[in-house]
Amino acid sequence: MIVIDQKSSTPPFEQIKAQITSARESGEFPAGYRLLPVRRLAAQLGVATNTVARAYRELEACAIIETRGRNGSFVTGSDENLEAAAAAAREYLDKTRDLGITPEVAV
Repeated sequence: MIVIDQKSSTPPFEQIKAQITSARESGEFPAGYRLLPVRRLAAQLGVATNTVARAYRELEACAIIETRGRNGSFVTGSDENLEAAAAAAREYLDKTRDLGITPEVAV
């Protein structure tokens, strides 16, 4: 759950970014987790929609989240997860190649 500390000297958009990043790293927000829409989160936190929108834009620029238009914003996989997926894909292609199956057919 994201909360804003009104007494903090850290701007609210930075607090939002930090909490989403932390939740992603801890697994609280796993890859594919759908974040609240900008307006809804802004209303819940009592901040301007531009504050949440800025946090989401900056998180997207860092590849922490991805926005899928009207479908919403989603947490991306961590670099560790991406590396594991890439390794599994390479292993799969190596095995299919050993079996004489072309990558086009294997995929």
